[in-house]
Amino acid sequence: LVSDMKKVRLVFIGEAHDEKWHHETQLALIKALHESGSLVAVGIEMFRAENQSKLDMWVSGRMDEAEFIKEYSLNWGVPWPKYSDIFLYARDNRIPLVGLNIPKKLIHQVFKEGYESLSAEQLKEVPGAKCEVDAEYEKFIRKAVSEHSMSESTFKKFCEAQMVWDSSMALKSINYLKANQEKTFVVLAGSAHSWRRGIPIHVKKLQGPPFVIILPESASSSDISEVTVADADYVWVGSFADLFK
Repeated sequence: LVSDMKKVRLVFIGEAHDEKWHHETQLALIKALHESGSLVAVGIEMFRAENQSKLDMWVSGRMDEAEFIKEYSLNWGVPWPKYSDIFLYARDNRIPLVGLNIPKKLIHQVFKEGYESLSAEQLKEVPGAKCEVDAEYEKFIRKAVSEHSMSESTFKKFCEAQMVWDSSMALKSINYLKANQEKTFVVLAGSAHSWRRGIPIHVKKLQGPPFVIILPESASSSDISEVTVADADYVWVGSFADLFK
């Protein structure tokens, strides 16, 4: 797995946000790459791009943990202890952290009013964002939200919001790699963003670099055998973080 990650410049590692062992394994993979000699940077869904300066201050040691936790909480709702080891390792090893998330107000607007409600000015805040919901993507989203009752109109807007989210994070990832040719970019994002038809397919459409996709078995997964190479390159079942200690 580490050998395959070292052959590419872009690695997607999915997660269920509240699964601590997912984050432990993400950290194990980041450590393995870093310790193998790769120059690693980590793109994170947990911070909005507009708050990049806060991440830079944290990694450089110019912000203490108490202050950073406040910034983290403004960007992400999952309790800090779930992710703390990843952020601390990045700071201690001066591994760049890159905020990939888009402005909260924009994604909420698309959820509520649809993609067409975005003005030209708003679209400038999410350059490269697209809304191309195909049948396969719609099928996946329907399965993901099957436990929630929503109208067809609401479902359409939900799909559009996910698509805007994914395409924008794809472009940010590509732009970082163009500006940092020596880096291997590890993207940590929810599995709905990290599977092949999420962020990765937009990377491919934008002629970005080759990538590897690693998805975890989620506690909510109905049948891990349903995951195929159409979804990911690797699936991990249970934590293997101890292998890298």
